[in-house]
Amino acid sequence: MSALASITASEITGLVLAGGRGSRMGGVDKGLQNFNGTPLAMHAVLRLGMQVGEVMVNANRNLAAYESFGVPVWPDGLADYAGPLAGFLTGLERCETPYLLTVPCDTPLFPLDLASRLATALASEDADIAMVSAPEAADAPDTAPVLFPQPVFCLLRATLLESLVLFTQAGGRKIDKWTGQHRTVLVPFDRPGDAADAFFNANTLAELHHLERQRS
Repeated sequence: MSALASITASEITGLVLAGGRGSRMGGVDKGLQNFNGTPLAMHAVLRLGMQVGEVMVNANRNLAAYESFGVPVWPDGLADYAGPLAGFLTGLERCETPYLLTVPCDTPLFPLDLASRLATALASEDADIAMVSAPEAADAPDTAPVLFPQPVFCLLRATLLESLVLFTQAGGRKIDKWTGQHRTVLVPFDRPGDAADAFFNANTLAELHHLERQRS
């Protein structure tokens, strides 16, 4: 069996991370801010839904609004907005498939082949985690793009739940400290044709409006 065929879409649950405080957006619920007329988190739900078997949302506020998207919504089990790892933990606890794919709610243009490329890399490298490596912003046209790990874009084996429970119970909150304990493969998204802004995240309303103008 080829590496590509070894992990199917139906074996992956997608998780949209929308549980943050939205501090840099003035405390608004980031996932519910409109991007081209549709809430940011809904863009993520729709793009994930084309790539995986099931989708769920991690949110800590306005749960009814998120539930209106038609997918399960789960709040953090950890208190006080403990960050993306709290979302990872919630997702792994609720995941009923062998793999969990996490994406943030504020990156509405992530690739439609995200799941397949991460799955291929994870299977071929026999890794526990496949993590995106991509430009954080568009570079000058005559320079090679600089790639950075994008740790909130991760394909995880569901068997990592116990490890993450122990890490967070010990007070761990940093994604890289936890992923560094496991075999992680970085997957570059810099092929010809890959959009330079595919992983651009809108941290502020100004950035969100700028991204809308770029893609209008």
